[in-house]
Amino acid sequence: MKILALEFSSDRRSVAVVANGQLWAQAHEARARESHALALVDEVLRAAGREREEINCLAVGLGPGSYTGIRAAIALAQGWQLARGTEAIGVSSVECLADQAHAEKMFGRVSIVIDAQRNEFYLARYEIAAAGWRELEPLRLASMDETRAIVKTDGFVIGPEVTRWFPAAHVLFPDASVLGQLAATRTSFLPADKLEPIYLRETDFVKAAPPRILPAV
Repeated sequence: MKILALEFSSDRRSVAVVANGQLWAQAHEARARESHALALVDEVLRAAGREREEINCLAVGLGPGSYTGIRAAIALAQGWQLARGTEAIGVSSVECLADQAHAEKMFGRVSIVIDAQRNEFYLARYEIAAAGWRELEPLRLASMDETRAIVKTDGFVIGPEVTRWFPAAHVLFPDASVLGQLAATRTSFLPADKLEPIYLRETDFVKAAPPRILPAV
């Protein structure tokens, strides 16, 4: 299976092509605008020597993180699926980070910390071992004080731009190459219009209209 992976949940957006579980090509762009998304996709496809029609699956990082970025990735997947009928699958960006921590040999307890605004964080905890990783505490919202207390007890603290609050932490951005490799092991395909960003906070606003689907690609 040839997978196009889109990970836009942080300021370091990335795109990758993964085929049969192996990375073929990837590209990154800091603070990419929506208008650059297709250019980034085309760059990766050229590097992989593949055409758009050869992609069998769209994998989308669902966050948590930048709501705007995640919605842009979902909109791109929707447009792609509308044009070609390509399958889509969503993957938690936190699971990407856990897998990246494993690749970095961050063995022991790992706290994954992502800015949730309003002086809160998305927090999840994992046990990382040579054989793999397992979830210790599921993703949840935590206050600044609670997060500070928890991360003191863990061997590693990771996340996008996490050193802004925790100087001893390790900065890791969810990566599309890892997203694609995780997606290759799964079969929970969805219509792209059913993909939703991971957003734990109760909504206190009227839900907006569905995002604009990007032109057929």
